[in-house]
Amino acid sequence: MATQFVKSERLRRLPPYLFAEIDKKKKAAIAAGRDVINLGVGDPDRPTPSSIVRSLQHHAENPAFHQYALDQGAPELRQSIAAFCRLRYGLDLDPETEILPLIGSKEGLAHLPLAVLNPSDLSLVPDPCYPVYRSSSMFAGADVYSMPLEPRLGFRPDLDTVPADVYALARLMFLNYPNNPTGGTADRPFFEKVIELARAHDFVVAQDAAYNEMYYEAAPPSILEVPGAKELAIEFHSLSKTFNMTGWRIGFAIGGAPLIAALAQVKANVDSGIFTAIQFAGKAALDNYQSLAPPIRALYRERRDAFVTALRQIGWEVPTPQATFYVWIPCPQGHTSAALCTRLLEEADVVTTPGIGFGRTADGYIRAALTVETPRLVEAVERIGKLTL
Repeated sequence: MATQFVKSERLRRLPPYLFAEIDKKKKAAIAAGRDVINLGVGDPDRPTPSSIVRSLQHHAENPAFHQYALDQGAPELRQSIAAFCRLRYGLDLDPETEILPLIGSKEGLAHLPLAVLNPSDLSLVPDPCYPVYRSSSMFAGADVYSMPLEPRLGFRPDLDTVPADVYALARLMFLNYPNNPTGGTADRPFFEKVIELARAHDFVVAQDAAYNEMYYEAAPPSILEVPGAKELAIEFHSLSKTFNMTGWRIGFAIGGAPLIAALAQVKANVDSGIFTAIQFAGKAALDNYQSLAPPIRALYRERRDAFVTALRQIGWEVPTPQATFYVWIPCPQGHTSAALCTRLLEEADVVTTPGIGFGRTADGYIRAALTVETPRLVEAVERIGKLTL
């Protein structure tokens, strides 16, 4: 008789992946014929701009692009990334050594700990957070220290409360601003303090900037704007939300040459680069950032305002997010996040995400994504308003 397969210990240590579980419940409800309004996973509902699609169509016909891509990415794309970072942040990056295209920013974030951490090192991870920070640190054999995001600080960690012995053991700190799931933002003084701590305690900072272009008020800064930050920080950018390109899987990392080279070495052992036609489509997106991104931001601003206003009209106290296309909603008194999300799905056919899936400190919140049209967002609130909570 064959021996029963047992998953590796590293997999058994992980909780079920949050978004996969949500998708399973949503599909079951739809299969049952219910009219579900999905405010769960943050996946833009509008198509990729047509100019980007046309670029892919054109470059996909080039037989030279049907072979393996260059590991470090097409030079033309890296030049466009450098130009974008100069325009948007005033950064002067070397396209050859300080820029690395990625198969989506998630892939880079997941691989970075393998380049930075040794077994039993310590990784500083926000709580709540995008689950990949925690799982990738664990896959690298590291221990995880959770830094609670404080509502009183705009959902930033209180860096002064992290014990000195924790900083002494830390080799990596994950940050994510603008923040998923809370919508919190960070300013340059906060990043300056982070870099000061990283320099004093010799750890690397990984700043997930996937939502940097999804803002409503002031444009968020890059951590690399802080003098000397390139020696200590690597920043991850994504074209997914900025240009409605989640399925295309393209992003990039920027930072000092040693950090970029270390991540590139990991990637050289696990992937063969991005399909070159997609890289040129990404170049087309970045080259036209100033015309393509503002209408997408304006759409989400309209949705944000309508959704938050409607929630307040039914008596829910909801802060207005300054960035991201998420609304971080405090649970009504007496409800856990998981219980509330279950009721919203079962009784109102509205999919939301429980805060507990992002971290133990977030059980008092649920996350709603503004990824359906405005009338459906208002309808979702009307359904919720009919419940006794």
